[in-house]
Amino acid sequence: MKAKLVLGVTGGIAAYKAAYLTSALVQSGHRVQVIMTENAQRFVTPLTFETLSQHPVISSLWDTPDWKPGHVALADEAKVFIVAPATANFIAKMAHGIADDALSTFAATFDGTVIVAPAMNPKMWRHPACVQNIAALRSRNVIVIEPATGHVACGAEGQGRLADPQEILKVIYENCID
Repeated sequence: MKAKLVLGVTGGIAAYKAAYLTSALVQSGHRVQVIMTENAQRFVTPLTFETLSQHPVISSLWDTPDWKPGHVALADEAKVFIVAPATANFIAKMAHGIADDALSTFAATFDGTVIVAPAMNPKMWRHPACVQNIAALRSRNVIVIEPATGHVACGAEGQGRLADPQEILKVIYENCID
């Protein structure tokens, strides 16, 4: 078995593409632990990721399998932390150290390689606060996979689409996995 990876899934329409990432990583021999936000579960169910990863999805700070705080124990085991899709909300939380749910708390405890793949409306991507938050993450050596340009789910055109899953996988393998 190869590296243990944590895949964070946040609440945007592109959450369904994270299922492909999970499947591809597992098929290549990696152990994938998925952490979903409450909003992500409105787009894709945890059962999808549990089936693909063959592990229970973490979605709450209060459902720990044993006495250890799950986010801390997992942060010690994982080699890479990927957030795809990463919403503007999650990017802001991560940039400012807000830890108010399972995913943001894990992010605050993890000190390994971090990759974020943003996905949002083009206006949100260009918003000064988002631009500053992305700059803050980059200053901390977070690998940011730029969103693609094109048609987004709300009907707008511009940069904001989740990068192609194959591109995300390429970045994961090139930067993080032995």
